[in-house]
Amino acid sequence: MRVLGFAVAFLLIATPAFAAEGLDGSKLGIAWAVPFVGILLSIAILPLAAPQIWHHHYGKIALGWALAFLLPFAAVADLGTVVETTAHVLLGEYIPFIILIGSLFTVAGGVLVRGNIHGSAATNTGLLAIGTVIASFTGTTGAAMLMIRPMLRANDNRRHNAHVFVFFIFLVANVGGSLTPLGDPPLFLGFLKGVDFFWPTVHLFLPMLTVTVLLLVAFYFVDSYYFRFDTHLPPKPDPTPDTRLRLEGRLNLLLLGGVVGAVLLSGAWKSGIAFKVFGVALTLEGLVRDVLLLGLAAVSVAATSKRVRDDNGFSWGPILEVAKLFFGIFVTIVPVIAMLRAGMDGAFAGLVHLVTRPDGTPNVAMYFWMTGLLSSFLDNAPTYLVFFNLAGGDPETLMGPLAATLAAISAGAVFMGANSYIGNAPNFMVKAVAEEAGVRMPSFFGYMGWAFVFLIPCFALTTWLFFI
Repeated sequence: MRVLGFAVAFLLIATPAFAAEGLDGSKLGIAWAVPFVGILLSIAILPLAAPQIWHHHYGKIALGWALAFLLPFAAVADLGTVVETTAHVLLGEYIPFIILIGSLFTVAGGVLVRGNIHGSAATNTGLLAIGTVIASFTGTTGAAMLMIRPMLRANDNRRHNAHVFVFFIFLVANVGGSLTPLGDPPLFLGFLKGVDFFWPTVHLFLPMLTVTVLLLVAFYFVDSYYFRFDTHLPPKPDPTPDTRLRLEGRLNLLLLGGVVGAVLLSGAWKSGIAFKVFGVALTLEGLVRDVLLLGLAAVSVAATSKRVRDDNGFSWGPILEVAKLFFGIFVTIVPVIAMLRAGMDGAFAGLVHLVTRPDGTPNVAMYFWMTGLLSSFLDNAPTYLVFFNLAGGDPETLMGPLAATLAAISAGAVFMGANSYIGNAPNFMVKAVAEEAGVRMPSFFGYMGWAFVFLIPCFALTTWLFFI
């Protein structure tokens, strides 16, 4: 409580009141970013420094950092602003986000690939390639949940297998979602803003292909090295011996198509009907989408046998962890996004200056890197929106004369969400599922080390080829 009290006092001293003016990013001091930095550092450090405390109390820690923003915010803003801002985060963003992620997790978790194949370098590379391809059509969350169990079983007799799931996050949970608005939330937000459905397919295909091929080749050599290294160690018992592959829970494949259809419907249908709840406009199409997603998840739970889910190693732990941690992230990110939206008038004016040339034209390479670097730690969907609006926000202009800028923003948000565990929601989910299965995943900073070695060179080459 002393830490929370210090945060409240610090922010009250550092920031003047702005009662009736709303959450104006130009009036926010850098101190308002402290809770967001705090939750990031908690996620990065505590699982390694205090694993028992983190495992039992991560939800309370996330709530504590959320309150470290909300309490001082309530002290300096009027009640209406506090309620509307909080409602917008929870009703307009967090709840629909968790419903979508949760429905994909539930439905994909009901598809069981029975049997097992040997996790050789060639097999693993093939599985990663398949997951990367389907991610643009089932979403990165759906593809990750569909492919993670077969990948875990294929490698459960490997003594060194954490690298497999690091590259799995790189490719299946991030880069693979580049080609359609269904693949990753940032592209879906662009679709809602007026970007054509197949625009990413055309303009991101070559950058996505370049990064994918480079990562698959790198993975093949890394996995081959560890595979040969393991052969010199005492063999590890294989809990899932190799058997013929077969598919169970096929109904969930249809339900997965229903999830995709519900999301697509909400973007294509403009009802013109909205309901005001605490100042937040909830559209009819958005509500229908969320009800459909919850219904599809309920059908999946009811229609899928317990044996299939048990054999799939399914549990609610990973999605509960994502829900609790991202509650804290969504709340504490509010002032950070407001400061970014304030542009040159906000605390992050230096970032805005970096993406603009002296003549006022966009610096395409910097749009790619700044969108990407912020997407590595902020949620990549709101980061995409910030830079989308910073580039003018007109979809026709961005798809036309500024097509390279929109491609850079899109690629930066999707690709570089792989730079950390918290850049994209499926990242943390894959980590949680893998650890629950006994894989010793890298720490927060350890994972970023892998990203620095393998991703950054790919992004540097992508910049040189497509964004200069």
